[in-house]
Amino acid sequence: MEAEGSAGTSLLELGQAAGMPLEGTCEGQMACSTCHVIVAQEWFAQLPPASEDEEDMLDLAPGVCATSRLSCQIDLVDELDGLTVRIPPTSHDMQRG
Repeated sequence: MEAEGSAGTSLLELGQAAGMPLEGTCEGQMACSTCHVIVAQEWFAQLPPASEDEEDMLDLAPGVCATSRLSCQIDLVDELDGLTVRIPPTSHDMQRG
């Protein structure tokens, strides 16, 4: 599925608006892992590094790999035009245990 968004929009917001299965239980507050995405290898280095808090939350997400990120922490910019991500088949809301 392809979606287009405006600069400054988070990838989570874009995905939800496009009907993609990104729950985002915490509404982008980095308190869950239900917006976990896997960034295509060729795009991963183009993203700003994940914060320590984001890495801590990803440690709790199922199906994490080396290019995993929380979509609420990826803001769209012109340089990310064409960004490719994959949504893992499972997610787990860390707020619900």
